[in-house]
Amino acid sequence: MHVQEWLETIPAVAVYVLVGVVIGLESLGIPLPGEIVLVSSALLASQHGDINPWVLGGCATAGAIIGDSIGYAIGRKGGRPLLAWLGKKFPKHFSEANIGLAERSFEKWGMWAVFFGRFIALLRIFAGPLAGVLHMPYWKFLIANVFGGILWAGGTTAVIYSVGIVAEAWLKRFSWLGLVLAVLIGLASMLIIRNRAKKAAAERADAPEPEREPVAVAD
Repeated sequence: MHVQEWLETIPAVAVYVLVGVVIGLESLGIPLPGEIVLVSSALLASQHGDINPWVLGGCATAGAIIGDSIGYAIGRKGGRPLLAWLGKKFPKHFSEANIGLAERSFEKWGMWAVFFGRFIALLRIFAGPLAGVLHMPYWKFLIANVFGGILWAGGTTAVIYSVGIVAEAWLKRFSWLGLVLAVLIGLASMLIIRNRAKKAAAERADAPEPEREPVAVAD
């Protein structure tokens, strides 16, 4: 069954809860299609008056911020063993190459990695736990988390809802295009991140190890 068709069969309150929970779990570090669920729900809100876009955007934003914060707390407490455990559970997402690329992004960009990571499917999963593992100051993480969550979740809801209102008649026949576009964007971002991770891993493997100076031994 089409995602949007399934959402039409459940009450508006359940849609709000579903959006908040799925995005929250994704932000926490569990690979889930949060973006697809949000886009589908926003399209549904534009076609049915039962779903309030303001409430929907608020639930999505709350899920994003709370999920990331929980992920940060878990990452700070669990440390690197947590990343190793996630790598066993989700090897495609939490591979050593992907983790290495995310770490370098955090070291280079700091809190901006958390902010912009919200808009990249793979980094959206990493942001919270990895920021905790790397012991990013919580106030920096919180600022980036809040603004990133508002702009991504609230902005996505507003844009998709507005498009749905303007082109409601067209979207009734071709609403699946919005989902296809979201999926393609997500896949493209994942492929780009994955390729960069593989190249970075290959560069590390080919890089010569630094020579160690001999240690003088006293006679």
